[in-house]
Amino acid sequence: MSESFYTLPEAAHNTLVEAAYRHRGYTVEESADAARFSAYTARHGIRTHNAIKALHLDHLFGSGSGGCVPGASIEKLESPFAASERWNANRKLGQSVAYEAMEACISMADTYGIGQVAVDQAFHYLWGGGYVMEAAHRGYIAYTNCTAALAEVVPFGGKFPTLGTNPHSWGFPTVDSVGFPVVIDWATSVIAMGRVQQFLREGQPLPPGAAVDAQGQPTTDPAAVAALSAFGAHKGYGLGLINELVGALIGGSLPTLRSREIPEGEKRTPAFYFQVIHPDALACGTFAQGRDQKSNVKAVIEDILGHGNENCLLPGQMEARWAERVARAGGLLFSGAEVEAFNEIAAECGAKPLQDLEPEPA
Repeated sequence: MSESFYTLPEAAHNTLVEAAYRHRGYTVEESADAARFSAYTARHGIRTHNAIKALHLDHLFGSGSGGCVPGASIEKLESPFAASERWNANRKLGQSVAYEAMEACISMADTYGIGQVAVDQAFHYLWGGGYVMEAAHRGYIAYTNCTAALAEVVPFGGKFPTLGTNPHSWGFPTVDSVGFPVVIDWATSVIAMGRVQQFLREGQPLPPGAAVDAQGQPTTDPAAVAALSAFGAHKGYGLGLINELVGALIGGSLPTLRSREIPEGEKRTPAFYFQVIHPDALACGTFAQGRDQKSNVKAVIEDILGHGNENCLLPGQMEARWAERVARAGGLLFSGAEVEAFNEIAAECGAKPLQDLEPEPA
């Protein structure tokens, strides 16, 4: 997909995104968290989970339908375990909850070597990779998974969507080894629904085998998509099932009820899980050839990418390259269609439209 991009100063982007969230009733702090996270996605080229996607999700399932409550407070429940916290998010903005949960995990990891936070009654936090990437930049191993806002994925061998896209996200502190964090982040569907929306917005077909229509037949037309397929057949199905089981242990209810009308006494909210490990907690101290932990990680990566594999990409490398491109451009990069979408957002909240944006420098 070859496109031209326009440069949007990050400050202008954040001002517009904050205005949009404030217009919908979110607090100053929540709006700033939403803008911060949206800028982070755009800085790393995650176009499926940028501010356009975030506000669209909020309209459909968040403040627009009661699935997210602006200004809600997190209830931190009693836990019998020192390195574990249990939270009731009370449907607070997912980005704000995720930022706070990662900070709590980091604090526990500094004390105990590891920390985890389980979150019930959540609203979707968007790109899990962003949270673990930030933690990895700070020197930690981080992991998160969540149950998705909707059941959109058909289990392997089935015909009806009963799983979410259910992402897993790992971040590793490898800046000293390769110049950027290795971030392994994936939805358990062939593509995310945000990617379907992106292809629809850009007028592009889907890859084969990614989705089915209302009759359960494969389709490459993004306008005809009714459900998504699990990647890797039974393997993606199993990974998606992990999230549903973790969510069930936390307190999440039936996947097919999430973000939909529910019977009396049921629940419709996703669940989150966060974990941070201090690297020192893993080091057994018996590295070969006198290497320390950091040099050992570098040696392992070099071995993996050696032997004729020098052209292989590491997970997180494409995002790092996009961040370099953004730095060269001097602003966040958006296509013409994305600029139009931002101007629709500006019209909604009475903000100044984006005009006279400079094309990305050649």
